[in-house]
Amino acid sequence: MSPAAAAFAHPLLRAATPAGWVAGACAQPEVLLTDHANCEKKAASTALALMFAYAEDLELADQMSRLAREELRHYEQVAKLIRSLKLVPQRLAPGRYAERLRRLVSGKEPQREVDLMICGAFIEARSCERFAVLGDAIGTPLRELFTSLHEAESRHHRVYLRLAERAARRAGLRVEGDLRNEKINYKVREHSLAKVPVLIALGRKEASENTVSLRRLGSNAQTTMGTEIALEALASEAVPPDLRG
Repeated sequence: MSPAAAAFAHPLLRAATPAGWVAGACAQPEVLLTDHANCEKKAASTALALMFAYAEDLELADQMSRLAREELRHYEQVAKLIRSLKLVPQRLAPGRYAERLRRLVSGKEPQREVDLMICGAFIEARSCERFAVLGDAIGTPLRELFTSLHEAESRHHRVYLRLAERAARRAGLRVEGDLRNEKINYKVREHSLAKVPVLIALGRKEASENTVSLRRLGSNAQTTMGTEIALEALASEAVPPDLRG
C-alpha cells in the first residue's frame, strides 16, 4: 500500500480514486466534461425520482427538490464550459458503478428506502472526492470548475446519509451516524468506551456486497451479514420484551 493510500481517510469511502483514473481523466478533458454533464443530469433525475417514489414524505421531497435544483445548476456550469471550449459533446455509454450499486437495492420497504439513500450517499461521496483530486491535478479552466463543484457538493452525501438514518429509525432502530473524517479503529474505540451496544460499519466492500459488518459491545468479533437481514434482526431486538408477540 502506498503512503498516500495508507493516509486516506474519509467518513464513508474506504479507498482513494486510483492515480490511473485521474491521469486518464486529465488526458481527455472533452470526455471528462461530457461524462460529468451526464452525471449532473442523472443526479438531478435520481432526486426527482425519489420525490415521486416517496411522495408522501414532505421532508424527503424538500431535500431532494433542493438537491435536484443544485445539480441542474451544476449541469449548466459544465455545459457553459463545454461551449466556451468549443468542444463537441458525444454520446457515452452509461457508467457501470451506480448501476451495479442499485442492483443490490432491496425490493421491499422499509429496507428499499434505506438502500436507495445509502447508494445515493456512496455515489455523491465518490463524486465529491474526485472533484477534490481533479481540482489539484488538472489545468485551468477545468481546475476552477471542479474546485467550485467540490465545495458545493461536499454536503450531498451527508444529505443522503441523514435520510438513510431517518428511514432506519422509522423501521424501529435507534440510529446515529458518525460521519467524522477519522480512521475506523478510532471510531470503534471511542464508541465502545461510550457503551454503544452495536456498531455498524458500512464501506465500499460492504456496499458492493449488500452487507454490513456488526460489532457488539464487549466483543472483538465482527459479524458480516446481509443488510436486509441485519436491519430486520436489529429492529426485532429493539422491541421491549413486554411488547414482543
